[in-house]
Amino acid sequence: MTQSSINQEPSPVTQAASPRAVVGCQQLTKVFKDFWMRDRARAVDRLDLVINEHEVFGLLGPNGSGKSTTIKLILGLLKPTSGRVSVFGKAPTDVAIKKRIGYLPEESYLYPFLNARETLDYYAKLFGLDAKTRKARIDELLHMVGLEHAQFRPVREYSKGMQRRIGIAQALINDPDLLILDEPTTGLDPIGTRQVKDLIIELGRRGKTVILSSHLLSDVEDVVDRMVILYGGRTRGEGTCEDLLSTHERTIIETDELDEQTIAEIDEVIRRRTGGDKSIRSVRAPRQRLEELFLGIVEKAQQDKASTSGAMQGGQTAAFLRGEEKTPREGESLIESLLEDEPEAPVVPASDDQQAASTPESGEPVPASAPEPVEDESLIGSLLKADEEPAKEERPTQPAAPTQDEEDVDLGVIGSLLDEEPEDDEDSKR
Repeated sequence: MTQSSINQEPSPVTQAASPRAVVGCQQLTKVFKDFWMRDRARAVDRLDLVINEHEVFGLLGPNGSGKSTTIKLILGLLKPTSGRVSVFGKAPTDVAIKKRIGYLPEESYLYPFLNARETLDYYAKLFGLDAKTRKARIDELLHMVGLEHAQFRPVREYSKGMQRRIGIAQALINDPDLLILDEPTTGLDPIGTRQVKDLIIELGRRGKTVILSSHLLSDVEDVVDRMVILYGGRTRGEGTCEDLLSTHERTIIETDELDEQTIAEIDEVIRRRTGGDKSIRSVRAPRQRLEELFLGIVEKAQQDKASTSGAMQGGQTAAFLRGEEKTPREGESLIESLLEDEPEAPVVPASDDQQAASTPESGEPVPASAPEPVEDESLIGSLLKADEEPAKEERPTQPAAPTQDEEDVDLGVIGSLLDEEPEDDEDSKR
């Protein structure tokens, strides 16, 4: 082995095949062409990128820098012009890895005629989740994104921020190992923005891999472990927040409140120790961030129980996203599946002979060994009972014996009238 091969760093694809690499791109290029197959736009240009497991990764850049195109190449929605990309060590077009990915696109495309619960149930069925798991996760996600009170409203009536919240919920319904968020805070109010950031931090602590693409640099700065800055489809800067944002030109010292005399003495010490070249640049009282002020006002209004028709402040992160979801044992899950698939046996009424055989000489019926069916209290049950009652009254009965009053009636007149009817028929024939 030569010295050059020993010192040579491994390629991104080699790292992507390692257990700790989730996404790897090597010389990834995407060129969009026009009708005449001429180069129209080079969206991604020889991009080398590695995203490791358990990492919150920021994908930054101005409009047209190739962020969304890179995400679509990772998802297999676009085919690269050249280069290679791998996800979980496989090609992005491999269907087997799709169930491990959650994706929130830049624009949420939802069925407008479905409500929030139906939307989440639809996506949960696509991932093959059973009914019990679907219901539990939908309840937790609706509570988390603050849409419990609007879960039965059609999505077309939602504001843009509310549609964004339900989009975040659908991206998490399968508890993905890789979560890709493209502009997740677009249209969200400061409450939703803060909640999305807390959610990303919580998922990172649990060990999920998150790719975050956003133009709001302050939001990215608060949550990512490492970031890359793109321009013209190329990497212009890469590293951790500490590496990229730290500056050594100034030193910040934060203390409790000081009087002017103490500040003057500190400044004199600094000047004396540095030969007069350095001094205190500014002294100002700290202030809270606008986000903190906004959230405090909203929290006060909610404590006063002020009414609103918009989205509510969401609850804590869903239990299954925190890894606290209760997994049923294999035997219990098998029994539940059998009970769900087994049709209900129809209740066959006993015949008159069976009833007579089960009745003793005392006349009291003997209780059957099988449990009595529970009376249906629903609307359908009441209608069925109403149909059964007239049926009992329509049973044929023997003609009753004539009473004393009927025997005293003179039937001569009636008989004469009945005898005259045939005569009228004969006259009409003539």
